[in-house]
Amino acid sequence: MSVTNTGWVKIAGLGPGNETMVTAQVQDVVAEATDVVGYIPYVKRIPERPGLTLHATDNRVEIERATHALEMAAAGKRVVVVSSGDPGVFAMASAVFEALEAGDPAWLDLDIQVLPGITAMLAASARIGAPMGHDFAAINLSDNLKPWSLIEKRLRLAGEAGFAMGFYNPRSKSRPHQFGRALEILREACGGETLISFARDVSKPGETITTVTLNEATEEMADMRTVVIVGNADTRRVGRHVYTPRFAKEG
Repeated sequence: MSVTNTGWVKIAGLGPGNETMVTAQVQDVVAEATDVVGYIPYVKRIPERPGLTLHATDNRVEIERATHALEMAAAGKRVVVVSSGDPGVFAMASAVFEALEAGDPAWLDLDIQVLPGITAMLAASARIGAPMGHDFAAINLSDNLKPWSLIEKRLRLAGEAGFAMGFYNPRSKSRPHQFGRALEILREACGGETLISFARDVSKPGETITTVTLNEATEEMADMRTVVIVGNADTRRVGRHVYTPRFAKEG
């Protein structure tokens, strides 16, 4: 398949939900696009206009969605692939490059750019204070694309190493008890007095922020609309805020 020089793919992050957190760069490329591709709730955030075709698809079809975007760009379309948060954090950027690697070699000549966005994890951290003020790890607790045994290993090692941690997809209806197991591992690795924060619907109406110790935390405090942030041994409260100091002692 030949590539039309006018086509491009921009992989864009729409931020955590509040429209004021969508970058001007992303707004500009959406205004230039002929086509927008993405998961149904994210495409719904894009206003309809003449000359723009919206392609909304269900979850778990990321490679098909990415392939469609590349095919349209090769035919001369200006395509924006939308994700929530940042497209490079557990989102569509990797899927596009997976499809690119497996697809038509001519697609390698396409103009493909990743446009950053504000992640739910960083938006939640800002609401809480600065719990990720020192070294941290971001972990997706879903076992759809990796085994649960690997998740347990990463939780334990990150906790023992003293990382603050941000968790995506902590607890779904299909795996309600895994987050309870995650809390057990964290208590063992980090200590029961370590602070844990639950940010639900961050930046959206109805946002709630709750901070407790790991000993006080229960699995029901999290769902798929919650970002969970665990501090390290130095994380502390100051007034209504939680922060992790910029310094650390040798472990």
